[in-house]
Amino acid sequence: MIEFEYLYQGICGLAHSPAAGTMAGHLGAAVAAGYFFGEDQSTLPPEVFTGVTGELKRVIAGEESFWYNVKKAGITPTELFKPFPKAAATPGKIDTIVFALQKNVGQTRQSGHNIIFASIAVRALRDHDEFATPEIIEGIRKLTAGFNNAHAGRGYYGKQTGWKTGNQVQLTDKNNFPEYQSVQEMVDVTIAELIATAPVKRQGFGGLWHIINHAAAITELNRFGYEEVAKQALPAHHQHIRLWRSLPDVESELGANTKSIHDPREPVYWEGMLKRDEARLTHRIKTLYGYYTIRRFIEDDNQRKQADDAFLYLMD
Repeated sequence: MIEFEYLYQGICGLAHSPAAGTMAGHLGAAVAAGYFFGEDQSTLPPEVFTGVTGELKRVIAGEESFWYNVKKAGITPTELFKPFPKAAATPGKIDTIVFALQKNVGQTRQSGHNIIFASIAVRALRDHDEFATPEIIEGIRKLTAGFNNAHAGRGYYGKQTGWKTGNQVQLTDKNNFPEYQSVQEMVDVTIAELIATAPVKRQGFGGLWHIINHAAAITELNRFGYEEVAKQALPAHHQHIRLWRSLPDVESELGANTKSIHDPREPVYWEGMLKRDEARLTHRIKTLYGYYTIRRFIEDDNQRKQADDAFLYLMD
């Protein structure tokens, strides 16, 4: 298990994020997700939790500080995790976070960060409503509303074309597919996409990391009783997959994807020097939580093995 203190620190990191900007939410979300990974996978060897805890300490220490301009914001990554003043909890107001999410959940926003951050916060506060104080709820609500006018994210279309925001991409029938009819269908498509494209070198729209975490966020909101909101979110994930499929294979330019030789559920994985560039510090932790959240939807043993193998490309 991961020490309980990290859940509260993650909540604080999320609630303080509006002071720094929406992307600062990466930090608190990663720490809370790390706690949930430990809670959900509680039978793993203790060495795995020691490894995850080490990553959470790095996040809190500010090792991945590029998510916002620290000097301009006037708050350091470590300060984002400072505790809030004690106050009486108001769990009845947790739904205001979801109400804020409804205003932007129907379209892809910053590669799904709007719903990824919000769903982690909602789970944290619903599971432990003693932390649902007015100031914390308002901070997370502001973070969620901050995505209202955000674009869909950015994708790299090769050296000649460069980067485009999702709003600039002309999606074609080539990367279209039927709209989701259910949360299960969304998960099925996500798992199939992981298996089919994990080895392919594409860059942008948060990669398969975000596609997985976007899907996990929808399943979690659905699990916590926000079925209508989850339904409203399905078109955004569908759009996210289409944007991902529109990206070219840039292996010849940027090199091939590599694959971890160890499963992150094994102690040996955490013994080596992990890569922490390209936002891997926060995204590794969030995607550990996200992947095993949707993995439980896989019924076929062979498909589960294929997905686990493909997932190792995201854990290198």
